[in-house]
Amino acid sequence: MEQGVIRLDDLDGRFDLQSTVESGQSYLWDRADGEMYETTAAYGGSAWYETVVAPIPGVSDEQAVVRVRQDGEELQWESTTDAVPILTHLLRLDDDLDAIEDATPDDPLLDRAFEQYSGMRLVRDPVFPCLISFICSAQMRVARIHGMQRRLAREYGDEIEFDGRTYHAFPTPAQLAERTEAELRELSLGYRAPYVQRTAEMIATGEVDPLDAIDLDYEDARDHMSQFVGVGNKVADCVLLFSLGFTEAVPLDTWIQTAIADHYPDCDRGGYVSTSRAIREQFGGQYAGYAQTYVFHYLRNGGN
Repeated sequence: MEQGVIRLDDLDGRFDLQSTVESGQSYLWDRADGEMYETTAAYGGSAWYETVVAPIPGVSDEQAVVRVRQDGEELQWESTTDAVPILTHLLRLDDDLDAIEDATPDDPLLDRAFEQYSGMRLVRDPVFPCLISFICSAQMRVARIHGMQRRLAREYGDEIEFDGRTYHAFPTPAQLAERTEAELRELSLGYRAPYVQRTAEMIATGEVDPLDAIDLDYEDARDHMSQFVGVGNKVADCVLLFSLGFTEAVPLDTWIQTAIADHYPDCDRGGYVSTSRAIREQFGGQYAGYAQTYVFHYLRNGGN
C-alpha cells in the first residue's frame, strides 16, 4: 500500500471533496461508510471515498484502487500506486478555482451557490464509465444512478484485492458488450439496458470512439457524442463536461431548466441548442459548465 497527503493550501482556490464527488457529476466513487448521497452538508465532510481507476493516458499506466479523505486542509490518500497524479486529474486539483469564480458573472444565484459550496470542483471521469452513468441517468435520482453503476461494477468488472478487501472496477466496453439486454435489466437498468449494451458494443468494436470528440469544437463534439445509443443533447453535454474537459458545456437538466424559468427567462429560446447557447452566454462562456454545476447542486439541495 502507498499512502500520502496533498496539501490543499497549495492549490489555487479551495477544495471540498464531499461536494465534488457527491454533487451528481460522478457515479464512480463510493463512501466507505455506506452513506453516499445521504448527507448534503457543505464543506467539511471527512468520510473516506474510494474508487477503482482504469489506466489514464499520460497520468497512470495501471489500474489502481484509490481511497481518499479530507481532513481540514489535507487530502489523505491510500492506493495501490502513487495517487497524486490520479487525484489531480480526476478531481481537477490543477484548476485555478479562484480565477474560474472571478470569470463567472456577478449574479445573485451564482453568488449564493458559490458561497454555499465553495471549493467544489468539476470532475474529470474516464469517458466510458461517465458515458454509461449518464445514459442510466434519465428520470433517476442521483442515489439510484449511483446504485446502478455499483451493480454493474460488482457483476461484470474486474476484481482487485487491496488492503484485505475486494474492489470492483467499472466494466470495460468489451465486458459490457458481452451482456444481454435481459442480464442488464436484472440489474434494474430497465429500458436503458439496450442503450448500455449497444453503446458498449459501438466502443468495443471501434465503430465510434468517444475520445474523438476532444479535438472538435464544442457543438460538433456534442453532435459526435450523440451518435451513441441513448445519448441525446443533455447526456452528451454531461459527458463533455464531466469527462472530456469542455468546461463551457451546460447540460439542460430539470434543475437548470428550473433556474432558467425562475431566474433567466430570457434564455428560454424554445429548443435545446438555442437555449443552451443563451444560458452559456449568461453563465460567462468558457466556464459556464462550472456555474451550471454549482447551480445544479445548490438548487437540488434546497437553495433558491
